[in-house]
Amino acid sequence: MADPATSTTVPAPTPTPVPPPTRRTAFAEGVDTVRAAATTEPGRLRIIGALLALLVLAFGSVTAWQTTDRAAAADDVLHKSQPLSSAAADIYRSLADANTTASSGFLAGGQETAQSRQRYEEDIDTAAAKLVTAANNADPDSPSTASITKLNKLLPEYKGLVERARTYNRQGFPVGGAYLRYANEKMQKDMLPAAEDLYKKENQRLQDDYGDATPYPWAAIALGVLALAGLAWAQHRNYRRTNRVLNHGLVAATATTTVVLLWLVIGHSVARAGLDDSYDHGVRSLNVLHDARIASLKARGNENLTLVARGAETVKVTADGEPVTLDKFDHDFTTEITTLGKGLTLAAELAHDEAGEKPVTTAESNMVEWKKRHTAARAQDDNGNYEQALALVIGGKEATGACFDGVDRNLANALTHEQGEFRRAAGDGLDAMTGLPIGAAVLAVLGAAGAVLGIGRRLSEYR
Repeated sequence: MADPATSTTVPAPTPTPVPPPTRRTAFAEGVDTVRAAATTEPGRLRIIGALLALLVLAFGSVTAWQTTDRAAAADDVLHKSQPLSSAAADIYRSLADANTTASSGFLAGGQETAQSRQRYEEDIDTAAAKLVTAANNADPDSPSTASITKLNKLLPEYKGLVERARTYNRQGFPVGGAYLRYANEKMQKDMLPAAEDLYKKENQRLQDDYGDATPYPWAAIALGVLALAGLAWAQHRNYRRTNRVLNHGLVAATATTTVVLLWLVIGHSVARAGLDDSYDHGVRSLNVLHDARIASLKARGNENLTLVARGAETVKVTADGEPVTLDKFDHDFTTEITTLGKGLTLAAELAHDEAGEKPVTTAESNMVEWKKRHTAARAQDDNGNYEQALALVIGGKEATGACFDGVDRNLANALTHEQGEFRRAAGDGLDAMTGLPIGAAVLAVLGAAGAVLGIGRRLSEYR
């Protein structure tokens, strides 16, 4: 028997705590549920129905999204970016014409006609109004804003210089010519480059809108083909298992998906063709005609300033390897009249109908006669016959001014025609996408409902 005094008590062992069961994520539980459902035909049918409905809805959603973006870009082409591009060209033209008219009025001295004065004021008012329009439609942080702000600042400065030139010219002070040359320098070196920069930026904006409107919606097309393939597979599977040729719900889903896909492809193809036509037979011609008209205005301005400066400004050029000193403004006239000739040739090539080609060819004839009369005027001036040269430049119907007016008038007619061609083609392109985003969304919902109902009918056979 153990001695109680020496015996020890052995402590009971501490039980090891059992960790709580790890809680599974909802995703893992969902995967197990789907896996379990996939082992039975009703479960597989439910999965197939959900996937088909999701695929058709995804097709409709992407179609609505992509066609909405393209329709918005096409609408911008027709109603925003192209009109703003033309407005920018009008700003340039108005400024250049105002400068040309001011020099013509100066040459007339105190006999400046009311018609010349009115034309100058109308050009200035047009430029100011177009600048307001451009400012209202430009985003605050857009690249065009800086050019618009600069032109708004320079325009009143230019007007002040012209008015001083006129005042001194009426009083017979030679300093009037210096003020007019300074005004012309401000126009040529500051204002017209800013207007040209604005025109280029608005043209780039137009190009960007074309780039957003014309690409095919490949994501939507791919989803449409995938949805049709899924529906075809589901119907084939249904036929193999039930020997039934048609499932009304799946047939309805296939029909609506097919309609949306065909509408998408055909509608966008027609829209793309219309937009491409508006660019090829509208925008390209308009750009060339705008450039040609600007060149004619520059040429006329330089022709007038040749008589205003009377050799005060010269430029050195290289001819046949030898340096030659020429009158700066007459040299610039030759450069611009060459540019005008090239522009008219290209415009005639781009014109795709007689109505567009006729004013261009008439303008070419006016330009040829203009060059002949200019040569005669320069010959008189070089021989010291200033008054005869002046009459050949700003006189009546036999002067170069009549030829310039003919060029400008015919280019304006050509621009009006090409503007109409652009609006017609771009409008047709925009109309081709009318209703497509909403129609695609509605038909996609109907198609998804058809797929669900078609699968639901099969499921009812297991109840």
